[in-house]
Amino acid sequence: MWREFAANRGGLVGVVVLGLFVLTAILAPLLISESSLDVTRATGQRLESPSGDFPLGTDENGLSVLTLTLWGTRLSLVVGLAAAVLSVLIGTTVGILAGHFGGWLSAVLLRFTDFFLIMPSLVLAIALSAVLEGGAGTIILAIGVVSWPTSARLVRAQTLAVEARPYIERARALGGGHGHVIFKHVLPSVLPLVFVNTTLAVGTAIVAESTLRFLGLGSTSEITWGGLLRSASSSGAITYGAWWYLLPPGIAIVLLVLAFTLVGRALETVLNPKLRERR
Repeated sequence: MWREFAANRGGLVGVVVLGLFVLTAILAPLLISESSLDVTRATGQRLESPSGDFPLGTDENGLSVLTLTLWGTRLSLVVGLAAAVLSVLIGTTVGILAGHFGGWLSAVLLRFTDFFLIMPSLVLAIALSAVLEGGAGTIILAIGVVSWPTSARLVRAQTLAVEARPYIERARALGGGHGHVIFKHVLPSVLPLVFVNTTLAVGTAIVAESTLRFLGLGSTSEITWGGLLRSASSSGAITYGAWWYLLPPGIAIVLLVLAFTLVGRALETVLNPKLRERR
């Protein structure tokens, strides 16, 4: 598997970029002091252009944009990962139950899934975030609850394909119950798809989190890339021409989403024999 993955240059680039972001998130508390994030202790001028003291300039409060962008990596990465995991977990559970049991349970779960599919996910996430009111936990819940239907559809299709195989019929003939079939046969066969889907879902979750933050949802005391973009927009950075305030968080979002997408596509190629043969 590693040899197949290493042969994909895009996947390797994604791993390197993703590793840099993870390393930044881990080391941020060690490299950045709390005083540098305190508005009352800001040493720069409002929207000061890049200089030796502030490589990426300052924000409207005189804080370093570089420091804020590095610190925002932590929450943006955690929220994206947690929301994607929650989304895939719900989708996997619904998909396996619908594919395994069939009948009225499958019909109910599929209608429930269709309801979330036809609903505008961003509008629903905004509504949930506004009603629940809170910080990162609310954003994670809102994104996870509205973005699981796609995973459910994929997992259900895979579950139906697995359960059509002869060894599933033999397992049932030998007395294997629902739990045995699901956890011993179906779940191990579905896990590669779930793993790839989770990797790809993280990028979508990060974009959704940044969008919700940009729209002013969530706690304003938390430093995230979407929150930085909102602050830049509301403080007149565009009119002022303060590109150094807008570009760093925007580029960070693009690079992180691209890294997860490249890794996910590479894993999909490795774990899916059909894609491997086509390549």
